[in-house]
Amino acid sequence: MGSENFRVDLQGVVDLLSHHLYSSPRVYLRELLQNAVDAITARRAGSPEAPGLVALAVDDQRLSISDTGIGLWPDEVRELLATIGRSSKRDEIGFARTEFLGQFGIGLLSAFMVADEIEVVTRPADGPTTRWNGTADGRYTIAEAPDRAETGTTVTLRARRGAEQWFKTATVVELVKLFGALLPLEITVNGERVTDGVAPWEGDGRADLVGYAQDQLGFTPFDVIPLNNPAAGLTGVAFVLPFAANPAERATHRVYLKRMLLAEGVEGLLPDWAFFVRAVIDTSELRPTASREALFDDVFLEATREALGEQLRGWMVRLGSTDPQKLDRFLGIHQLGVKALALHDDEMLRLVHRWLKFDTNHGRMTAAELHELRGTIRYVGTIEEFRQLAAVASAQNLTIVNGGYTYDAELLARLPDVVPGLTTQRFDPTELSTSFDSLDPQTELELRPFVRLAQEALDPVGCEVVVRAFDPASLSAIYLVDRSAQFATELRATRSRADALWSEVLGALDTHDDTRPQLVLNHRSPLVRRMAALSDPDLARLAVEGLYGHALMLGYHPIGPADSALVNRSFLGLLDQAVPTPEDPTR
Repeated sequence: MGSENFRVDLQGVVDLLSHHLYSSPRVYLRELLQNAVDAITARRAGSPEAPGLVALAVDDQRLSISDTGIGLWPDEVRELLATIGRSSKRDEIGFARTEFLGQFGIGLLSAFMVADEIEVVTRPADGPTTRWNGTADGRYTIAEAPDRAETGTTVTLRARRGAEQWFKTATVVELVKLFGALLPLEITVNGERVTDGVAPWEGDGRADLVGYAQDQLGFTPFDVIPLNNPAAGLTGVAFVLPFAANPAERATHRVYLKRMLLAEGVEGLLPDWAFFVRAVIDTSELRPTASREALFDDVFLEATREALGEQLRGWMVRLGSTDPQKLDRFLGIHQLGVKALALHDDEMLRLVHRWLKFDTNHGRMTAAELHELRGTIRYVGTIEEFRQLAAVASAQNLTIVNGGYTYDAELLARLPDVVPGLTTQRFDPTELSTSFDSLDPQTELELRPFVRLAQEALDPVGCEVVVRAFDPASLSAIYLVDRSAQFATELRATRSRADALWSEVLGALDTHDDTRPQLVLNHRSPLVRRMAALSDPDLARLAVEGLYGHALMLGYHPIGPADSALVNRSFLGLLDQAVPTPEDPTR
C-alpha cells in the first residue's frame, strides 16, 4: 500500500488565518516586519556590523518591503516558502532560536489575506539571487533572477480586489509606527524614516513618559511606576490612572515582544486588583499565543504577574512614608483596588489601617484614628443598617463604622490579625437599648395600659414593644433586631415556602431561642406621649401599627406579608379617622 501526501487548500488556510487566528488583516504588515527583523538578526549573529535597514515602498496597489538580512539560498527558499508547516530546515538555518520573532513561512502566508500574488526576491551573502512567485490559488514558481546589489530580501505584494485600503501610504505608515515603533532598526516608507526605535521609558525622563501617556493612551497619569523583571526579560512602565476605574472590567496593557508590538489590549499581565494602572512593557521571554496577539497564560506568566504586582504594592507602601498627601489623593481615587489587595496582603492591610478613611457617624476617619479615639472599633455590615443607627448612636456618643461598602466589613474584621492591640467588633443594634434611659417607676406604671395595648397590636408580627427615653427626641421609634434573630426570621420565611424535604432540613438549622425584635418607643418624643394619652384604644392601636411600619421603612428592613397587611390596615384606619363619613342627609 503506497503513501500519499496531504493536499492543502491554500485558500482555505488563508481563510482560517483571517477568520480564526488573526484579529484583523492589518497583521500582514506585522508579519512582514517580523520576517525582516528576523533576517537582520540572523545576519548580525555572524556579522555584528551588518546594516539594519528595512525599506517599504507603497503606491496604493503595490507594496514592497526590503531588508538587509541574511537572505536565502535556493533550497532554503523551497523549504521555507513552498512547504506549509515544514520546520526542520528552519531549525537548520537558525530561525527557531528564541531571539527571533516569528516564522517566515507562516508570516508570509498571512500576506495572502490582502494580496493575490506575492513575489520574494532574495540573495544570501556570496550566493545567487532567487525569485519565488506564489499566488493565492496555491501555485508557485522558483527561478534564478538577476543578482541583487545587496544581501537581503525583498517581498512584493499586489493588492487583491477589496483590500486596497491596506495599501494606502497613510495606512502603511500608521501600521509601521504601531507595530515597529520600538524596533532598533532604520525603517523607512517611501524613503522617509517613520520610527526612532526609542521606548517611552528610554526617553529623557518623566516628562517624556507623561507626554507618551497623553498622546498614546489618552490621559495624563496620576503617577508613573517603573516595571522591571529580568527573569522575563521585561522592562516598561505602569501609568496610574487619574480617574476611578471599573474593577469589573479587566485591565488591558500594551505589550511588545522583542520590541515588536504584540497587542494593545493584552489581559493578564498584572494581577486583577491592579485595575488602576495601564502598563506598557517589552518582554523577550514571555510566550505569545499562536496569533501572536496575546500572552500564553502559563506558570511563567503567573510568576511574572506576581513579581510586577509586588512592584506596584511597593510603590504604594513607599508613598505612605515619603508622600502621605499624594497617597491620600491616590486612595481617594483608587481605594477599591487597594481594598481588594489588602484582603489578602498584610502589608497593604497595614497601609489601609494607617491611611484609608472609613465612613462613620462622626465623619470619615482611619482605623488608626478610630482605635486611638474609641479603642474597640464597632461596625455594621450594611449601608441600610448604618443609615438606621447613625443618628441614634451619635446621640448616645457611640461611634460606629459603615462597613456596608465593598470590602469594608471584611477589612475591619481582618485588621486585628496584623495590628497588635487593635480589636474590632460587629455592632449589634440591640446594644443600643442598653444605653437608652429607663423610665421612672411612676411613668412606667402610668404607661402600662398603653404598652399592653401596643403589644397586643404587634403580637401578630412577632415584635416586642419597649418604651425608653433616648435622643434624638425627633425619632419616635426605632426597630431593633439582633443578627441571630434576623437569621432565624429569614430561615423560617424560607422554610414556609420550601417543599417538605427542604422544610425539614431547614428546620434542623432553626435552633434560635426565639428572641423577638423590638420596637423601642421614645418617651421623649411628643408624638409618643400623645399616643399614650389617647382615650380611644382603637385609635391608639392604629397609631402603634403605623409607627411600626414607619420604623421598618426608616431602618430599611424587609417588609413581609404580615407586616404589609398590618401597615395597610393602619393607614386605612387612620385615614378613615381623619376623613369621617358625612352624615346621610335623608336621615
